[in-house]
Amino acid sequence: MMEIFCAIMAGGRGERLWPRSRKNKPKQLLPLLDRRSLLEQTLLRLQGFVSPENTLIVTNAGYAGDIRGLCPELPPGNVIGEPVGRNTAPCVALAAGIVKSIARTADPVLLLLPSDHAIIDRNAMISDFRACCECAVKHDALATIGIPPDSPSPEYGYIECGEKIGGEEKISEVKRFVEKPPVEKAKQLLAGGRCRWNSGMFVFPLKTLRDEMALQAPDLLAFSDRIAAAWGTPAFEATLAAGYADIRKISVDYAIMEHAGRVILRDASFGWDDIGSWTALRKFLPQDENGNAASGETLLLDSRDCIVFSEGGPGVVAGIDLEDMIIVRTADAVLVCPARSTGKIKELLARLAAEERFGRYL
Repeated sequence: MMEIFCAIMAGGRGERLWPRSRKNKPKQLLPLLDRRSLLEQTLLRLQGFVSPENTLIVTNAGYAGDIRGLCPELPPGNVIGEPVGRNTAPCVALAAGIVKSIARTADPVLLLLPSDHAIIDRNAMISDFRACCECAVKHDALATIGIPPDSPSPEYGYIECGEKIGGEEKISEVKRFVEKPPVEKAKQLLAGGRCRWNSGMFVFPLKTLRDEMALQAPDLLAFSDRIAAAWGTPAFEATLAAGYADIRKISVDYAIMEHAGRVILRDASFGWDDIGSWTALRKFLPQDENGNAASGETLLLDSRDCIVFSEGGPGVVAGIDLEDMIIVRTADAVLVCPARSTGKIKELLARLAAEERFGRYL
Protein backbone atom coordinates (compact mmCIF):
# COMPACT_ATOMS: atom_id res chain seq x y z
CA MET A 1 0.00 0.00 0.00
CA MET A 2 1.22 3.48 -0.85
CA GLU A 3 2.43 5.46 2.16
CA ILE A 4 1.17 9.04 1.90
CA PHE A 5 2.32 12.04 3.90
CA CYS A 6 1.07 15.60 3.77
CA ALA A 7 2.79 18.89 4.57
CA ILE A 8 0.41 21.81 5.05
CA MET A 9 1.92 25.27 4.60
CA ALA A 10 0.47 27.60 7.22
CA GLY A 11 3.03 30.34 7.72
CA GLY A 12 1.63 33.24 5.71
CA ARG A 13 0.27 36.45 7.22
CA GLY A 14 -2.69 36.88 4.86
CA GLU A 15 -1.99 40.56 4.39
CA ARG A 16 -4.51 41.01 1.56
CA LEU A 17 -7.31 40.18 4.03
CA TRP A 18 -6.38 43.01 6.41
CA PRO A 19 -7.84 44.25 8.72
CA ARG A 20 -9.47 40.90 9.54
CA SER A 21 -6.20 39.01 9.09
CA ARG A 22 -3.44 40.31 11.36
CA LYS A 23 0.18 39.52 12.10
CA ASN A 24 -0.76 37.75 15.34
CA LYS A 25 -3.90 36.10 13.94
CA PRO A 26 -3.46 35.30 10.22
CA LYS A 27 -6.21 34.20 7.87
CA GLN A 28 -5.48 30.46 8.10
CA LEU A 29 -6.37 30.56 11.80
CA LEU A 30 -9.63 32.47 11.25
CA PRO A 31 -13.18 31.10 10.74
CA LEU A 32 -13.75 33.04 7.53
CA LEU A 33 -16.05 30.53 5.81
CA ASP A 34 -17.77 28.84 8.75
CA ARG A 35 -17.20 28.23 12.45
CA ARG A 36 -13.95 26.36 11.79
CA SER A 37 -10.73 28.03 10.69
CA LEU A 38 -9.38 27.54 7.18
CA LEU A 39 -6.59 25.34 8.60
CA GLU A 40 -9.04 23.15 10.50
CA GLN A 41 -11.09 22.69 7.34
CA THR A 42 -7.94 21.66 5.46
CA LEU A 43 -7.25 18.97 8.06
CA LEU A 44 -10.84 17.75 8.06
CA ARG A 45 -10.73 17.22 4.31
CA LEU A 46 -7.78 14.86 4.73
CA GLN A 47 -9.47 12.58 7.29
CA GLY A 48 -9.36 8.96 6.18
CA PHE A 49 -6.81 9.73 3.46
CA VAL A 50 -3.74 10.92 5.38
CA SER A 51 -3.35 9.92 9.03
CA PRO A 52 -2.62 12.55 11.71
CA GLU A 53 0.74 10.89 12.34
CA ASN A 54 1.65 11.43 8.67
CA THR A 55 0.45 15.05 8.60
CA LEU A 56 2.89 17.90 9.11
CA ILE A 57 2.07 21.58 9.48
CA VAL A 58 4.90 23.96 8.63
CA THR A 59 4.25 27.43 9.94
CA ASN A 60 5.74 30.60 11.36
CA ALA A 61 7.38 29.86 14.72
CA GLY A 62 5.13 32.48 16.29
CA TYR A 63 1.99 30.58 15.23
CA ALA A 64 3.09 27.09 16.26
CA GLY A 65 1.62 27.22 19.76
CA ASP A 66 -1.76 28.46 18.54
CA ILE A 67 -1.86 25.78 15.84
CA ARG A 68 -1.09 23.00 18.32
CA GLY A 69 -4.05 24.19 20.38
CA LEU A 70 -6.26 24.44 17.31
CA CYS A 71 -5.30 21.00 15.97
CA PRO A 72 -5.02 18.67 18.99
CA GLU A 73 -5.46 15.58 16.80
CA LEU A 74 -1.91 16.03 15.47
CA PRO A 75 1.16 14.97 17.45
CA PRO A 76 2.55 18.26 18.85
CA GLY A 77 5.91 17.66 17.18
CA ASN A 78 4.23 17.54 13.77
CA VAL A 79 3.68 21.30 13.94
CA ILE A 80 7.03 22.78 12.93
CA GLY A 81 7.74 26.48 13.35
CA GLU A 82 10.06 28.03 10.77
CA PRO A 83 12.50 30.47 12.41
CA VAL A 84 12.00 32.84 9.46
CA GLY A 85 9.91 32.76 6.29
CA ARG A 86 11.86 31.57 3.24
CA ASN A 87 9.04 30.85 0.76
CA THR A 88 7.90 27.37 -0.26
CA ALA A 89 11.03 25.55 -1.47
CA PRO A 90 12.72 25.41 1.97
CA CYS A 91 9.38 24.25 3.39
CA VAL A 92 9.37 21.37 0.88
CA ALA A 93 12.98 20.46 1.74
CA LEU A 94 12.14 20.51 5.45
CA ALA A 95 9.10 18.27 5.02
CA ALA A 96 10.99 15.91 2.70
CA GLY A 97 13.71 15.50 5.31
CA ILE A 98 11.20 14.63 8.01
CA VAL A 99 9.40 12.16 5.74
CA LYS A 100 12.72 10.53 4.84
CA SER A 101 13.36 10.04 8.55
CA ILE A 102 9.99 8.61 9.55
CA ALA A 103 8.70 6.78 6.45
CA ARG A 104 8.21 3.06 6.83
CA THR A 105 8.35 2.27 3.11
CA ALA A 106 11.02 2.83 0.49
CA ASP A 107 9.16 5.34 -1.69
CA PRO A 108 6.50 7.33 0.16
CA VAL A 109 4.57 10.17 -1.43
CA LEU A 110 4.46 13.70 -0.04
CA LEU A 111 1.50 16.01 -0.67
CA LEU A 112 2.16 19.73 -0.34
CA LEU A 113 -0.98 21.76 0.40
CA PRO A 114 -1.72 25.38 1.29
CA SER A 115 -3.79 25.92 4.43
CA ASP A 116 -6.12 28.61 3.09
CA HIS A 117 -8.11 27.11 0.22
CA ALA A 118 -11.83 26.63 -0.09
CA ILE A 119 -12.67 23.26 -1.64
CA ILE A 120 -16.09 21.95 -2.61
CA ASP A 121 -16.55 18.15 -2.82
CA ARG A 122 -14.02 16.52 -0.52
CA ASN A 123 -14.57 13.07 -2.06
CA ALA A 124 -13.67 14.34 -5.53
CA MET A 125 -10.56 16.00 -4.08
CA ILE A 126 -9.37 12.77 -2.47
CA SER A 127 -10.08 10.84 -5.66
CA ASP A 128 -7.97 13.35 -7.61
CA PHE A 129 -5.12 13.16 -5.12
CA ARG A 130 -5.17 9.37 -5.15
CA ALA A 131 -5.05 9.22 -8.95
CA CYS A 132 -2.31 11.86 -8.99
CA CYS A 133 -0.21 9.89 -6.49
CA GLU A 134 -0.53 6.69 -8.49
CA CYS A 135 0.33 8.37 -11.78
CA ALA A 136 3.28 10.29 -10.34
CA VAL A 137 4.79 7.10 -8.90
CA LYS A 138 4.13 5.14 -12.08
CA HIS A 139 5.77 7.74 -14.32
CA ASP A 140 8.54 8.86 -11.92
CA ALA A 141 7.17 12.40 -12.12
CA LEU A 142 6.39 15.38 -9.94
CA ALA A 143 2.71 16.24 -10.10
CA THR A 144 0.34 19.11 -9.46
CA ILE A 145 -3.38 19.74 -9.42
CA GLY A 146 -4.52 22.28 -12.03
CA ILE A 147 -7.73 24.27 -11.81
CA PRO A 148 -9.69 24.71 -15.07
CA PRO A 149 -10.04 28.52 -15.20
CA ASP A 150 -13.40 30.25 -15.48
CA SER A 151 -12.04 33.77 -16.08
CA PRO A 152 -8.81 35.49 -17.18
CA SER A 153 -7.77 36.22 -13.61
CA PRO A 154 -4.46 38.00 -13.01
CA GLU A 155 -4.45 36.74 -9.39
CA TYR A 156 -3.23 33.24 -10.21
CA GLY A 157 -0.24 31.68 -11.88
CA TYR A 158 -0.93 29.50 -14.93
CA ILE A 159 0.31 26.13 -16.13
CA GLU A 160 0.34 25.22 -19.81
CA CYS A 161 -0.51 21.59 -20.49
CA GLY A 162 0.97 19.39 -23.17
CA GLU A 163 -0.10 15.93 -24.34
CA LYS A 164 -2.35 13.68 -22.30
CA ILE A 165 -0.65 10.88 -20.42
CA GLY A 166 -1.52 7.56 -22.07
CA GLY A 167 -4.65 6.04 -20.58
CA GLU A 168 -5.25 8.99 -18.26
CA GLU A 169 -8.21 11.17 -19.26
CA LYS A 170 -7.49 14.05 -16.88
CA ILE A 171 -3.68 13.95 -16.62
CA SER A 172 -1.35 15.81 -18.96
CA GLU A 173 2.30 16.60 -19.37
CA VAL A 174 3.25 20.09 -18.16
CA LYS A 175 4.90 22.29 -20.78
CA ARG A 176 5.59 25.40 -18.69
CA PHE A 177 4.67 27.48 -15.67
CA VAL A 178 3.56 31.09 -16.19
CA GLU A 179 3.81 33.68 -13.42
CA LYS A 180 0.73 35.76 -12.56
CA PRO A 181 0.04 37.58 -15.84
CA PRO A 182 -1.67 40.90 -16.59
CA VAL A 183 -5.29 40.56 -17.68
CA GLU A 184 -4.58 40.77 -21.42
CA LYS A 185 -1.98 38.01 -21.20
CA ALA A 186 -4.37 35.92 -19.10
CA LYS A 187 -7.00 36.29 -21.85
CA GLN A 188 -4.50 34.98 -24.40
CA LEU A 189 -3.67 32.01 -22.18
CA LEU A 190 -7.33 31.12 -21.78
CA ALA A 191 -7.99 31.46 -25.49
CA GLY A 192 -5.43 28.75 -26.18
CA GLY A 193 -7.45 26.29 -24.12
CA ARG A 194 -4.36 24.52 -22.74
CA CYS A 195 -3.79 26.45 -19.50
CA ARG A 196 -4.88 25.79 -15.94
CA TRP A 197 -4.62 27.89 -12.80
CA ASN A 198 -1.70 26.89 -10.59
CA SER A 199 -3.38 25.69 -7.39
CA GLY A 200 -0.16 25.40 -5.39
CA MET A 201 -1.07 21.78 -4.54
CA PHE A 202 1.68 19.30 -5.37
CA VAL A 203 2.27 15.54 -5.26
CA PHE A 204 5.88 14.41 -4.81
CA PRO A 205 7.07 10.81 -4.78
CA LEU A 206 9.92 11.26 -2.30
CA LYS A 207 12.56 9.52 -4.43
CA THR A 208 11.64 11.61 -7.49
CA LEU A 209 11.66 14.80 -5.45
CA ARG A 210 15.07 14.05 -4.00
CA ASP A 211 16.46 13.21 -7.43
CA GLU A 212 15.19 16.54 -8.77
CA MET A 213 16.58 18.45 -5.79
CA ALA A 214 19.95 16.83 -6.43
CA LEU A 215 19.88 18.16 -9.99
CA GLN A 216 18.11 21.51 -9.59
CA ALA A 217 18.78 22.57 -5.99
CA PRO A 218 21.55 20.61 -4.28
CA ASP A 219 21.62 23.14 -1.44
CA LEU A 220 18.02 22.25 -0.61
CA LEU A 221 18.82 18.53 -0.70
CA ALA A 222 21.76 19.02 1.66
CA PHE A 223 19.51 20.92 4.08
CA SER A 224 16.86 18.20 3.76
CA ASP A 225 19.39 15.51 4.63
CA ARG A 226 20.54 17.44 7.71
CA ILE A 227 16.91 17.70 8.83
CA ALA A 228 16.42 13.94 8.28
CA ALA A 229 19.44 13.14 10.43
CA ALA A 230 18.37 15.50 13.22
CA TRP A 231 14.62 14.74 13.33
CA GLY A 232 13.59 13.22 16.66
CA THR A 233 16.85 14.18 18.35
CA PRO A 234 17.78 17.07 20.67
CA ALA A 235 19.73 18.59 17.76
CA PHE A 236 16.66 19.23 15.60
CA GLU A 237 15.83 22.80 16.66
CA ALA A 238 19.45 23.93 16.33
CA THR A 239 19.72 22.23 12.92
CA LEU A 240 16.51 23.93 11.79
CA ALA A 241 17.66 27.35 13.00
CA ALA A 242 21.08 27.03 11.39
CA GLY A 243 19.60 25.83 8.11
CA TYR A 244 17.08 28.66 7.87
CA ALA A 245 19.73 31.22 8.69
CA ASP A 246 21.56 30.36 5.48
CA ILE A 247 18.99 28.93 3.09
CA ARG A 248 17.86 31.01 0.12
CA LYS A 249 14.36 32.40 -0.18
CA ILE A 250 12.75 30.79 -3.23
CA SER A 251 9.49 29.14 -4.28
CA VAL A 252 9.24 25.46 -5.12
CA ASP A 253 8.05 26.47 -8.60
CA TYR A 254 11.26 28.37 -9.34
CA ALA A 255 13.64 26.06 -7.50
CA ILE A 256 12.37 22.71 -8.75
CA MET A 257 9.13 22.46 -10.72
CA GLU A 258 10.03 24.71 -13.66
CA HIS A 259 13.23 22.75 -14.32
CA ALA A 260 12.18 19.20 -13.42
CA GLY A 261 12.62 16.40 -15.92
CA ARG A 262 8.97 15.36 -15.88
CA VAL A 263 6.01 17.21 -14.41
CA ILE A 264 2.42 16.12 -14.83
CA LEU A 265 -0.90 17.82 -14.06
CA ARG A 266 -4.31 16.49 -13.14
CA ASP A 267 -7.36 18.61 -13.81
CA ALA A 268 -9.25 19.19 -10.58
CA SER A 269 -12.68 17.55 -10.40
CA PHE A 270 -13.65 19.63 -7.36
CA GLY A 271 -14.65 23.22 -6.77
CA TRP A 272 -11.73 25.35 -5.63
CA ASP A 273 -10.89 28.87 -4.56
CA ASP A 274 -7.82 30.48 -3.07
CA ILE A 275 -9.03 32.66 -0.20
CA GLY A 276 -6.31 35.21 -0.84
CA SER A 277 -8.23 38.47 -0.95
CA TRP A 278 -11.53 40.11 -0.07
CA THR A 279 -12.76 39.67 -3.63
CA ALA A 280 -12.19 35.90 -3.35
CA LEU A 281 -14.60 35.81 -0.40
CA ARG A 282 -17.48 37.20 -2.48
CA LYS A 283 -18.87 33.85 -3.58
CA PHE A 284 -18.85 32.48 -0.02
CA LEU A 285 -20.84 35.33 1.55
CA PRO A 286 -24.63 35.76 1.30
CA GLN A 287 -25.52 37.97 -1.68
CA ASP A 288 -28.54 40.11 -2.41
CA GLU A 289 -30.26 40.65 -5.75
CA ASN A 290 -27.75 43.38 -6.66
CA GLY A 291 -24.66 41.22 -6.18
CA ASN A 292 -23.74 42.72 -2.83
CA ALA A 293 -22.01 40.20 -0.55
CA ALA A 294 -22.26 40.90 3.15
CA SER A 295 -21.41 39.49 6.57
CA GLY A 296 -22.44 40.95 9.91
CA GLU A 297 -24.63 43.97 10.66
CA THR A 298 -24.70 45.74 7.29
CA LEU A 299 -27.19 47.66 5.14
CA LEU A 300 -26.74 48.94 1.58
CA LEU A 301 -29.08 51.25 -0.34
CA ASP A 302 -29.00 51.55 -4.14
CA SER A 303 -25.61 49.78 -4.26
CA ARG A 304 -24.23 47.06 -6.50
CA ASP A 305 -21.45 44.43 -6.43
CA CYS A 306 -20.05 45.51 -3.07
CA ILE A 307 -18.43 43.40 -0.35
CA VAL A 308 -19.22 44.50 3.21
CA PHE A 309 -17.78 42.68 6.21
CA SER A 310 -18.56 43.82 9.75
CA GLU A 311 -17.17 42.09 12.81
CA GLY A 312 -16.24 43.19 16.31
CA GLY A 313 -17.64 46.70 16.27
CA PRO A 314 -21.00 47.96 17.65
CA GLY A 315 -23.76 49.16 15.36
CA VAL A 316 -24.43 48.83 11.66
CA VAL A 317 -22.23 49.46 8.61
CA ALA A 318 -24.34 51.25 5.98
CA GLY A 319 -23.69 52.47 2.44
CA ILE A 320 -25.57 54.43 -0.23
CA ASP A 321 -25.08 54.56 -4.01
CA LEU A 322 -21.93 52.41 -3.95
CA GLU A 323 -20.63 50.21 -6.74
CA ASP A 324 -17.88 47.59 -6.64
CA MET A 325 -16.63 48.76 -3.25
CA ILE A 326 -15.15 46.89 -0.31
CA ILE A 327 -15.91 47.92 3.28
CA VAL A 328 -14.41 45.96 6.15
CA ARG A 329 -14.99 46.93 9.78
CA THR A 330 -13.31 45.18 12.72
CA ALA A 331 -13.11 46.17 16.38
CA ASP A 332 -10.23 48.59 15.82
CA ALA A 333 -9.95 49.30 12.08
CA VAL A 334 -11.99 50.13 8.97
CA LEU A 335 -10.95 49.54 5.36
CA VAL A 336 -12.76 51.21 2.46
CA CYS A 337 -11.59 50.84 -1.15
CA PRO A 338 -12.74 49.97 -4.67
CA ALA A 339 -12.57 46.23 -5.30
CA ARG A 340 -10.04 46.84 -8.07
CA SER A 341 -7.65 48.37 -5.51
CA THR A 342 -7.28 45.43 -3.12
CA GLY A 343 -3.82 44.79 -4.56
CA LYS A 344 -2.69 47.94 -2.77
CA ILE A 345 -3.47 46.60 0.72
CA LYS A 346 0.13 45.42 1.15
CA GLU A 347 1.29 48.92 0.23
CA LEU A 348 -1.07 50.31 2.85
CA LEU A 349 0.34 47.97 5.48
CA ALA A 350 3.86 49.08 4.60
CA ARG A 351 2.75 52.68 5.26
CA LEU A 352 1.22 51.64 8.59
CA ALA A 353 4.42 49.84 9.56
CA ALA A 354 6.50 52.91 8.70
CA GLU A 355 4.62 55.02 11.23
CA GLU A 356 5.11 53.88 14.81
CA ARG A 357 1.69 55.09 15.96
CA PHE A 358 -0.02 52.64 13.62
CA GLY A 359 2.06 49.57 14.49
CA ARG A 360 -0.63 48.10 16.76
CA TYR A 361 -2.96 47.72 13.76
CA LEU A 362 -0.72 45.37 11.78
